[in-house]
Amino acid sequence: MTVNKLMDSAADAVADIPDGARLAVGGFGLAGIPWFLIDALLEQGARDLTIVSNNCGVDGGGLGLLLEAHRISRVIASYVGENKEFARQYLSGELTVELTPQGTLAERMRAGGSGIGAFFTPTGVGTMVADGGLPWRYRPDGSVALASPPKEVRTFGGRQMLLEESIVTDYALVRAAVADKAGNCVFHAAARNFNPPAAMSGRITVVEAERVVEVGQLHPDAVHLPGIFVQRVVELTPEQAARKGIEKRTTRPRPTAQEVSR
Repeated sequence: MTVNKLMDSAADAVADIPDGARLAVGGFGLAGIPWFLIDALLEQGARDLTIVSNNCGVDGGGLGLLLEAHRISRVIASYVGENKEFARQYLSGELTVELTPQGTLAERMRAGGSGIGAFFTPTGVGTMVADGGLPWRYRPDGSVALASPPKEVRTFGGRQMLLEESIVTDYALVRAAVADKAGNCVFHAAARNFNPPAAMSGRITVVEAERVVEVGQLHPDAVHLPGIFVQRVVELTPEQAARKGIEKRTTRPRPTAQEVSR
């Protein structure tokens, strides 16, 4: 019997996400984010969410929409970035933010999906990441209400390393370029950033795919994420698949023929 994990819609795929759920969300900035699963979750109404993601979208886009609706209570991320609402909620004491080094965050998710409870890394040794005291939540007056705890540090091969706990979430939302009906996924270029580890960390992983093919059409060597990590697949329309926003565009005038010849 062929496995078929296709869902009828993004709304159906996120319908059972409850208040208080922990979600890993793929993407980097706006590259490779699950646009339509986020929109469906916004419409669905779940609140008090913990989001694990590299960042939290931008003002007016991606996870930024959930922030603006005050549906997120905690974020585990490596970058606040240019999202003004993210920064405002954090600094005003409305949002708990656990800042984590970027590579460590990716490995915490990958380790969670691999059944590894924790791991040692040299990243952060000698800083507040190891020693504790990073502000996780502020009070409205600007004082620190909750700070990060110190972490265990041990020496391996003459090098100090700190202990980082892995991350397992209730759900994961990711975007793939191609998926088959069994959930095997291929990611395109920069979208192969936080999508694979985010998908691995979710107990229930939902993929929105720009294109869906039959089982067996993907060459095994081309698969970036095995279907064992995926429970639900949503096929996008061509119009939806074309939606790929960017955070910032920087251009310069094209040189004239005379300038090129110099």
